[in-house]
Amino acid sequence: MNNYVEALYEEALKHRNREEAVRLSNYMRNQFEYIGLRAPQMQEVFKQHVKTHGLPAKEDLLEVISSLWKLEEREMQMSGAYLLDLMKKQFTEDDLQLLKYIITTKPWWDTVDHIAKKHFGYYLEKFSQHRQPIIDRWIASDNIWLIRSCILFQLGYKERTDVTMLEDIISRTCHTKEFFINKAIGWALREYAKQNPEKVFEITNRLPLSNLSRREALKHIGGKK
Repeated sequence: MNNYVEALYEEALKHRNREEAVRLSNYMRNQFEYIGLRAPQMQEVFKQHVKTHGLPAKEDLLEVISSLWKLEEREMQMSGAYLLDLMKKQFTEDDLQLLKYIITTKPWWDTVDHIAKKHFGYYLEKFSQHRQPIIDRWIASDNIWLIRSCILFQLGYKERTDVTMLEDIISRTCHTKEFFINKAIGWALREYAKQNPEKVFEITNRLPLSNLSRREALKHIGGKK
């Protein structure tokens, strides 16, 4: 195990709560083991770790992230997401492979959604010249987590949202019964509705969205059915 990760892991284990670990695992459909730290607690442990040990060197980031993803307890993968929050400004073009690795390895909505919004979205803004080819490849991959990331990457864009691209992505991914894709479509449209509710209403009427996607998209649009 990487030394940086080992120190963080040992500190987290000092706060083990077995009853909470069971509850958290149940909440996540028993996909993962837990130490028993809710997100605010793990964030505080991580914050103190960074105060003591600093951030790893950029050249060691892949090794650190890989070590965190090899650990069984889910808190350690979320720590990797928190680490990227602090280091994403150092992303290079090559870091797309790192993002793809952590989206597709031990994937579930907790890590994927954090990475899609805060890191994949940031990457595609920073290297916008590669945005369309990456989106095309990931949608064609048939991996539901890569597809979900393509749908959600603009969640934090607000007025910068490329609605033409969002609509194109949704039109290419809405012909499915996959819950995690249809839920993401609804979420992305609901978020964009804060900027342009009329456009979202128009999209939901025109595209063959699932009932789940449509319901989620229109949730906060007053008077629209």
